[in-house]
Amino acid sequence: MRVLLVGAGGVGTAITRIAARRPFFEAMVVADYDLARAEAAVAALGGDARFLAERVDASDEAAVTALLERHACDVLLNATDPRFVMPLFQAARTAGATYVDMAMSLSHPHPERPYEECGVKLGDAQFEQAADWERAGKLALVGMGVEPGLSDVFARYAADELFDEIEELGVRDGANLTVDGYDFAPSFSIWTTIEECLNPPVVYENARGWFTTEPFSEPEVFDFPEGIGPVECVNVEHEEVLLMPRWVDANRVTFKYGLGEEFISTLKTLHLLGLDRTEPVTVPSAGGPVRVSPRDVVAACLPDPATLGDRMHGKTCAGTWVQGAKDGKPREVYLYHVVDNQWSMKEYGSQAVVWQTAVNPVVALELLAGGAWSGAGVLGPEAFPARPFLDLLTEYGSPWGMREQ
Repeated sequence: MRVLLVGAGGVGTAITRIAARRPFFEAMVVADYDLARAEAAVAALGGDARFLAERVDASDEAAVTALLERHACDVLLNATDPRFVMPLFQAARTAGATYVDMAMSLSHPHPERPYEECGVKLGDAQFEQAADWERAGKLALVGMGVEPGLSDVFARYAADELFDEIEELGVRDGANLTVDGYDFAPSFSIWTTIEECLNPPVVYENARGWFTTEPFSEPEVFDFPEGIGPVECVNVEHEEVLLMPRWVDANRVTFKYGLGEEFISTLKTLHLLGLDRTEPVTVPSAGGPVRVSPRDVVAACLPDPATLGDRMHGKTCAGTWVQGAKDGKPREVYLYHVVDNQWSMKEYGSQAVVWQTAVNPVVALELLAGGAWSGAGVLGPEAFPARPFLDLLTEYGSPWGMREQ
């Protein structure tokens, strides 16, 4: 397996550190718009000859296609933010490569009823091309991070081994992370966080299909395991709600994120001021007027999440709460994965949130390389057997857990 990894930020760099310990691939080309960043990720691996750095603009489909072909890469792993999903997705298809991402193509709210009906849903642009990928016998594995990703694997596992009927699949994400020296320092890309938190959340119900609600709706307190404790969670737009119903039978699917009052208040203020917008505005500069995206300015003003590990304390938890029946009796479980920042920093030099995101696509690549996972078309993690993934994740030294509720 020869992999083109596009994106050498926090998650991309963590991917290289995890993959460097595994023998399943022949080469990994680490490409980024900032060549120095790609070179730093490669240099940190101590001379592993399987890795090399390149510069590429992720928005330039032709350039990415050429890079895939020049290095004879048979897999493109997308570690950029969702703006670049479609050019990378298209480049992989043009080059005949397997495509893997951790977030899907962007949504667009319904123009008249944004908090009731879906407009363009997450992943719609990719699923529109599913038949083309299938006819070509090529695979696009979408949403293969932690959430989406591992949470979807948990849903498949629950359906196959734990339940006869599933009433609700509810992804619940919470943490007790703190960052020394910052009043506001998101542990993940603020660009992506704004996108998923301020868009209308999507809910799935079997009798109704997909529909939307107000941002931060249906608050609930969820008790997270391994000392994290109770965290208030709210509805947020997320890929799992769009993926799980395609392959797993459930009457209801939700995603709720533990944000906290301060974080929600900050996001609402950014929205009120128009600083969540992606459309460029004209601002004065020393060199004359320039066009900049307000959201990019917000991201530039905040610390890079990848650099916060030494100041971060606590744990992060990703998981899927499942309610249903087994053998005619009610059952309720929470399948989860917890990463302690102290452990991930000591073991890999990566903070907990980016490491937890990064480990899952590497596990998936190893399963694809070994043939335990295979397929054609545009497929989510739920389309594959869960047990091989969960067993290999444990082998990577990061076991998952299950709590009977």
